Amino acid sequence: MKNIFIINAGQHFAHSGGKLNDEITFWDTEFFTTADDFEYKITKISDSYDVESEIDKFLWADIIIYHFPIWWMYIPFTLKEYLDKVLTAGHRKGMYYSDGRKADNPERNYGTGGLMNDKKYFVTTTWNAPEAAFTIPEEFFMGRSVDDGVLFPFHKMNAFCGLQPLESFHFHDVEKNMDNNRLNNLKLQYLTHLENVFV
Repeated sequence: MKNIFIINAGQHFAHSGGKLNDEITFWDTEFFTTADDFEYKITKISDSYDVESEIDKFLWADIIIYHFPIWWMYIPFTLKEYLDKVLTAGHRKGMYYSDGRKADNPERNYGTGGLMNDKKYFVTTTWNAPEAAFTIPEEFFMGRSVDDGVLFPFHKMNAFCGLQPLESFHFHDVEKNMDNNRLNNLKLQYLTHLENVFV
């Protein structure tokens, strides 16, 4: 049995209703079934949560899944607040011990004090930006991928805790170019990606 902790960071804010991240989380519940040897827990961070219980979920999980929109080129402020609270409280409680450095050589080994080295994580993001904005060198992101560009510090945050990455999945152009047909196609692509990564 693999334990899956799903963090749904979809939000009701400004013109965003969080519906797509809710839908993606629902697709997870269809995929990660007990019949296929999975058990899952979900936190929707727009609901109230208890920090100590969230630490317990991280420690219970074999794989942590993050679902979130990208706002102004980074994670939503509510997800940042959640991570600030949970990760800070998780110090020496099984999430990380220190920053990894030793007093006799303070310039080396920063970021190696994580305690969750036996766990992995998986990320989805939702974007108004089209995929070509990342793949065409003269476009806005200058050929940098989501993971090597905007999400680089997010991945380093997880590495600091010892977590190992699984291949991400990014949903592009979902605000100006979405209809039921495209949503169904995205679901099929996503479920195929889950099959490739988790089975």
